[in-house]
Parts: sequence; C-alpha cells; structure tokens
Amino acid sequence: MREKILTFIEKNSRVDLKELAIILGVDEAVVANEMAAMEEEHIICGYHTLIDWEKTSIEKVNALIEVRVTPQRGRGFDSIAERIYNYAEVNAVYLISGGYDLLVTLEGKTLREVAAFVSDKLSTLESVMSTKTNFILKKYKDHGTVIAEKKRDERMLVTP
Repeated sequence: MREKILTFIEKNSRVDLKELAIILGVDEAVVANEMAAMEEEHIICGYHTLIDWEKTSIEKVNALIEVRVTPQRGRGFDSIAERIYNYAEVNAVYLISGGYDLLVTLEGKTLREVAAFVSDKLSTLESVMSTKTNFILKKYKDHGTVIAEKKRDERMLVTP
C-alpha cells in the first residue's frame, strides 16, 4: 500500500485523498492514516511545487557546486554536510562518488551573489579543499517533469 501511495504522490502531490483512495481501491481513512504515518516517520519529507521561474519576472540563479572535502574522523562527511545544508541559500546537499565528494545546489538572485556565497562562506569552511561552480543556464526537465517547451517548426512545407 505504501509503495503505491508514494509512487502516485511523487508525481502528483496535490491529489485529493478521496481521489487517491478511489484509485487504490481502499477507504479514504486508510490512505489518510498511511500518509500521516509516513509523514511522522519522515518517509514523506515534504511537498513541493515545481515552478518554471523563467516564465516569471523574478530573477533567480541556480548553481551546482562540486565540493571536495576532508572527511572528519568518526563523522565522515556528515558534519561538513550538515554545516553546508544549514545555510539558507542551499537547496540540497548530496554525498556522491566520483571526482568530488559533495554536490551542493543553491539559489541566489544574481551570479555575483552565488559566487560571493561560494567564496565567502562555502570555500572558507575548514574541511573544504576545493569548489567548482556550475551555473544552470536552462532547465529542460526537473523532477521528472519536462519544462522546456518543444519548438514548433514554423517553416512552410514545400513539395515538388
């Protein structure tokens, strides 16, 4: 039951509980209780809305920061990751494999604001060895949803 609920709400978190109960063929109270239990257990960690900020007048800059760190004895990467994710500008922190250790996603109003955050706050942390900033120029797909509109071919069809 939980897997079915999670699979469905991952793509459509605005679904009405009554509608979800009908889809799953169970009573609405069962769905409500399962959802509440999963929220309590932090299986469901939040509900978010995906917005195409390019279509608004609000200026936002998103960046992916590659961070190499020195793991701390007894805590590994957890304590440095915690220091980083506690900054308000940071949207996500991932421990990853490869040429760097952490991938940090963050948001700012300008390129300069993001660069200042990286140089003044992130790079100065004791365990941070190096950073590499990658600015997101355009999103085509995010959280499984295609954002970029397909361009229509407006050329006239010419046949011999």
